[in-house]
Amino acid sequence: MKVFRYSRWDGSLAEFSLDAEEALDALSELLMEGLSLDEALDWMRRTGFELGGMEMRVMGVEELLRELRDGAQSLYDRYDLSQATDVLRRRLEELLDREQAALRDAHGHESQRMNDFLERRHDGSGDLADAVERFQDHAFEDEEAETDYRELLEELERLRALEQFQREQGERFRGGEAADYETAQEIRQRIEALEQMGRDLAEGNFEGISPEALQELLDEGAARSLVFLRDLRPRLEQAGYLREGAEELTPKAIRRLGASALAQVYGALRKGRPGAHETARTGVGLPRPDETRPWEFGDGGDVAVVRTLLESVLRRARANPGRALETPIPLQVEDFRVHEMDYTTQTTTVLLLDMSWSMSWAGRFGAAKRVALALDHLIRSRYPRDHFFVVGFYTRAVELSIRDLPEATWNMGDPFTNLQEGLMVAERLIAKHPSPQSQILVITDGQPTAYFVDRELRVEWPMGFGGISPRAAEETLKQVRRVTRRGATINTFMLDDSPELVSFVERLTQINKGRAFFTHPRQLGSYLMVDYLSRRTKRWR
Repeated sequence: MKVFRYSRWDGSLAEFSLDAEEALDALSELLMEGLSLDEALDWMRRTGFELGGMEMRVMGVEELLRELRDGAQSLYDRYDLSQATDVLRRRLEELLDREQAALRDAHGHESQRMNDFLERRHDGSGDLADAVERFQDHAFEDEEAETDYRELLEELERLRALEQFQREQGERFRGGEAADYETAQEIRQRIEALEQMGRDLAEGNFEGISPEALQELLDEGAARSLVFLRDLRPRLEQAGYLREGAEELTPKAIRRLGASALAQVYGALRKGRPGAHETARTGVGLPRPDETRPWEFGDGGDVAVVRTLLESVLRRARANPGRALETPIPLQVEDFRVHEMDYTTQTTTVLLLDMSWSMSWAGRFGAAKRVALALDHLIRSRYPRDHFFVVGFYTRAVELSIRDLPEATWNMGDPFTNLQEGLMVAERLIAKHPSPQSQILVITDGQPTAYFVDRELRVEWPMGFGGISPRAAEETLKQVRRVTRRGATINTFMLDDSPELVSFVERLTQINKGRAFFTHPRQLGSYLMVDYLSRRTKRWR
């Protein structure tokens, strides 16, 4: 058996390097499920996480502790330590026999020296280590016995440690393989190393553990996991995704979360360019840098210079193959190319996100939050002239900043659904940020159960036929009419098909002339994103 010595990590195994982007992706999955940043980091450390790019699983503390316990248990099940010190006991008895004979020959049976020696030898108290230690100041008569004793004395510290280990854990060793002294010492060192690593892991003291030692005790996967757990927060901070010393995502991290969410919910989305919404109406014309067409009489002056020069060169090359390029390049009317134009207009979009407790079921809230992040990223990167806001509603309604969105979660303390106030907040945002087009996107799994009357908040459990909350529904529909008069379209994405919710949404769409979609959380992103983008090519009401 190898000897495993537990020591502080010396900086080796540098090839184990955690990718910060992959770590952030793993973190984002937990944030989408409603965990706070601190809770998500703690969960990753305790239970581990997947790294998609490396196609590997990082073992968490709980799994590593289980591996360490299993490693110790395998030794308990294999070995028997009850006879481990027998060989040293025989050595001690043999050298004491020689010393007793020498004392008898030199001083006789009744001498004081013989009496002192026999008193020490037959003391009978303590362990073998105590028996050895009792002769430290004895003046040996037999030189060979003294030499053997000094060798045994050098082993005293290890012997005492093994006997202490046997007292504490000896009964746990119930295997059929009798361990000799050196094997027992190696087992002791190994189990002590396993236990110390377990304590450090449980306390989060990753710096105190040597990855090399862990690799020797378990395997390379465990050592790699330890390095990744240790480096999780520092790597995220170094990459600019976490603020140092604060439980807070940076804007850089939020942008990446949005980009990742967009890729997940609408992976087929073609890479866009900064601009604004396309519309059938006349608006501000923006060029498409990568698309051109031949110039026609009456076109404006947005000439695609590079493409125009290339057309001239190609025309002359076709007419005169092999002829060298002439400068300056002569141009003809048919060479001119102009940029295609997107006729665009600005829009204001408010996403109303249901944050009631029922949204925690079946992955609803994670899907809805991912859509909100994706839509925010899409608009910021592709339609920067647009206005986009997220409003969360439960018993009350609050605007959520993009900085707050990754850690937003459902509200267990407020079980009601106040869509009315959500629409009120949306109306104020639309009024504050006017644009030719405005829309409200509602993601919900339940009908209204909270509302205001003359600034007084009221709540109403579903009652009556069909489980309707009649007053809450009517007050909410009054707000729908006010929003409709302002010209905003309401599109509703339902994550539940209960009759009361369907009935309420049907009344909402009749008033607003918007649309309603019933969808599963897995398809919510595609439904909403496709609907949002498809409106770019349609005439707004």
